[in-house]
Amino acid sequence: MSAQDLITFNIGGQKFTTTLSTLRRHQDSRIARILDGKDTDFKVISGQVFVDRDWTFFKYILDYMRTGQITLPAEFSDYNGLAQEAQFYGLYPLALWVERNIHRSRVEVLELRFSVQETHGFFRIFCSNNKTLEALATRISIFVEHPNLNFPHLPQNSSTPHPVPVQRPSHHDMVFQCGTDQLARDDLSARFVTIEPDDRKLLNSTNVLGLLVDTLLKDGFRLIGTRTVSQEEKIDCYMFERSRNTQIVVLSETPRAEHLRREDTQNQLGEGKKK
Repeated sequence: MSAQDLITFNIGGQKFTTTLSTLRRHQDSRIARILDGKDTDFKVISGQVFVDRDWTFFKYILDYMRTGQITLPAEFSDYNGLAQEAQFYGLYPLALWVERNIHRSRVEVLELRFSVQETHGFFRIFCSNNKTLEALATRISIFVEHPNLNFPHLPQNSSTPHPVPVQRPSHHDMVFQCGTDQLARDDLSARFVTIEPDDRKLLNSTNVLGLLVDTLLKDGFRLIGTRTVSQEEKIDCYMFERSRNTQIVVLSETPRAEHLRREDTQNQLGEGKKK
């Protein structure tokens, strides 16, 4: 790649360098038309294309032009600003996606219900994001000693813990338990829980609860409240929430985006005739 294949933008004082081929991927965009030198909003100064716009959005604009997608950080909130910049540069598929999703919730809500009944600890987790719950379920393993009573398909009379999956009653919740059962006078069935990356097999329900809460906090959730769901059944509820990254993938121009592009082109032609 030669220096002639590169182009440097100065956006509000911040410099960005990309290739001409990146611009040519979006030939119908306004930013690609700077190559003909006819757009007065793009001024070439000292070999750099100066644009008097907010540079904080341009890094997302450039990512979109390079790959057809961008990932917005969890703390990002100025969707109106991003939509306006995408419109300014003539990237109408991106502008349209942002406008349509500007009010979509980006906060995940997770509810952990915990109860203790005799020697058992029961856990039920609800989450608004199915993918988050699926990922968490793959990290939780249940190991059962003397599983033949409830799991006849496993080897009989074995004291070696055998892994069993957590239960998924629906796409938005999962259930598991830990603790011991008295099978006979001197015979116990035990359910141990591990939560990756911790490799400990925990039997005590309070220890499992502590590890589960720590895991959620490390994953970016924050505890926003606790309450008792049932005094009789002693069910405690822990509420968590987490802001999540937003990935925008726009690989083709929709009919609406094409309409916006044509409308903008007509406006520019009308301004040219006036001049």
